[in-house]
Amino acid sequence: MWPATLPDMRVLICPDKFAGTLSAPEVAAAVAEGWHERAPADETLLRPLADGGPGFVEVLATALAGRRLPVATVDPLGRPAAGEVLLVDDTAYVESAQACGLHLLAGGERDPKHTTSYGLGLLLLAAVEAGARRVVIGLGGSGTNDAGAGMLAALGAVVLDETGGALPYGGAALAAVAALDGAPRLRGVELVAATDVDNPLTGLHGASNVYGPQKGATREDVLLLDAALERFAGVLERDLPGCPPGLAAVPGAGAAGGLGAAILALGGRCESGIALVTRLIGLDAALDEVDLVITGEGSFDHQSLRGKVVAGVAGAARDRGLPCVVVAGRVSTGRREAAAAGVTDAYALVEHFGGDVERAMAEPAAGLREIAARLAGQWSR
Repeated sequence: MWPATLPDMRVLICPDKFAGTLSAPEVAAAVAEGWHERAPADETLLRPLADGGPGFVEVLATALAGRRLPVATVDPLGRPAAGEVLLVDDTAYVESAQACGLHLLAGGERDPKHTTSYGLGLLLLAAVEAGARRVVIGLGGSGTNDAGAGMLAALGAVVLDETGGALPYGGAALAAVAALDGAPRLRGVELVAATDVDNPLTGLHGASNVYGPQKGATREDVLLLDAALERFAGVLERDLPGCPPGLAAVPGAGAAGGLGAAILALGGRCESGIALVTRLIGLDAALDEVDLVITGEGSFDHQSLRGKVVAGVAGAARDRGLPCVVVAGRVSTGRREAAAAGVTDAYALVEHFGGDVERAMAEPAAGLREIAARLAGQWSR
């Protein structure tokens, strides 16, 4: 005989940020609020996620018992910017987007020929000075294309031209790079780049060609930057002990405008950002305890299924036989493609607001609460 009532549902809510509107924790909170409006007895587990890009430190700080250390740094144009280092035991977590992020630049300021990663070097120095023995650097969302030259300068290894003069900041200046002067002040700290980008530094699939146009580069700029990074890679191989041979072609070297290359050249390694975050926040254990998974991001498109947060979550849910629903600002992924990746259904804020993009951007939390309440009406017991 069936029981009079079925047990309450357990729902895992693990979204990425909605870029330009809500952080991942804010998205998760809005979805949970909407769900409980319709199904107050259900249990919601909130595990906001990041893949190394903007929000990386905030997401980890919500899950780990660490100390957040404020750091004064600079943005891609050298202007003062606020950053922070998350310290957990002897490991520091740093987010490159806090200093190098494209979101720090207005539309007319985006020019990867001149933007610099110097601010990330300041964040790394702060982590080293705080006593970290291992620094994990979230890479993503950058507005720079200097292969970490600015970061290296902040660490004490300055790029020089043929005359021995220090080069200006930015990727374009590297067309004249001849040598590195000085040694990075890292005190033997282990470096890990958290990224889900496996692009090489140069070539058709390199940092300049693939991501340069998003940062304001013209076709002529892309050609200039690609050649400049090729030259810089040769200098790094020659002047940094421990730099892997063939640096420009190493997978991950092209991450965040070539920051991956600089980290690899310093003896660091690359690790999947989403895999690292999901491990640290205990996502696998949470997946084993729930009946439904809700994930999401600002734009659910073809790139979402290539190593992004949604792809990782949907795949893990599929492997456990769990339904996985995506909520997003926009949805442009085909149903068949999404289903193959483990997505049961997808809902867009833009569609929820009748195609009104401006309203979707202005009222994302309200829209997410309404969508989540509707989902609870469909799924809750």
